[in-house]
Amino acid sequence: MIHTRSGQGFAAGSLIGTLGGLIGLGGAEFRLPVLVGMFRLGTLEAIILNKAMSLVVVAAALLFRGASISPAQVFAHSDVMLNLLAGSLIGAWWAAGHAITLPRLWLNRIVMVLLVGLSLVMLSEAWLGLHNGSAPLFQTGAPRFAAGLAAGFGIGVVAALLGVAGGELLIPTIVLLYGLDIKLAGSLSLAVSLPTMIVGFARYTRADAFVVLRREQPLMRWMAAGSILGAALGSMLLGLVPAGMLMTLLGVVLLISAIKTFQHAH
Repeated sequence: MIHTRSGQGFAAGSLIGTLGGLIGLGGAEFRLPVLVGMFRLGTLEAIILNKAMSLVVVAAALLFRGASISPAQVFAHSDVMLNLLAGSLIGAWWAAGHAITLPRLWLNRIVMVLLVGLSLVMLSEAWLGLHNGSAPLFQTGAPRFAAGLAAGFGIGVVAALLGVAGGELLIPTIVLLYGLDIKLAGSLSLAVSLPTMIVGFARYTRADAFVVLRREQPLMRWMAAGSILGAALGSMLLGLVPAGMLMTLLGVVLLISAIKTFQHAH
């Protein structure tokens, strides 16, 4: 049974990682419905397990991207990272603390709404597209800092409640708010995501459901390994499938799976 479960986790992780690699996402938003629907984990347990795997996948993705976007390029925009982090760390800490105490029914409803929202973000990006670097929404100063703080807080909340890296929200925020190139925005989003997820993860250690990490160690290891392998494979296949078509398909799949899974979550 354990071997079957581990094999299913590796296969699911590989598929999700490949699809995520094709469009530049970690795939955590797709792992969450799979953990709840296929592997029958409670919502809070699935969030904690998803966050642990997301930490590993994001750290690996940041290393993989170092070949094309150097650390020097990323740290040249440390002001952007610090602006978003100032909000996201607070948002992640606050949201993770509330997730621990929420009744499971309400947590299911909130997670379903957030996943539906993310699917709509993906669909809108697929149909409208992102500017590959444009004029920033605000010039440097208090208005831009305040907007970055508010955006970071919201993204931190979503990342903590879903166990995701938040790239679907961070990348468009960085491109539109700061006017940066989308490839650079991808690396900056990973650099912001990592500490944000660590803060949320630390907060979850106080939850009883944290024991899921020990109980589901084989599933976590194999699914994380599959996700990393899939992300690497997806990046190699980049360009073979039109990104807009793929994001539309994945947005629809996420929308349907989120509604069906969390409507019937135990």
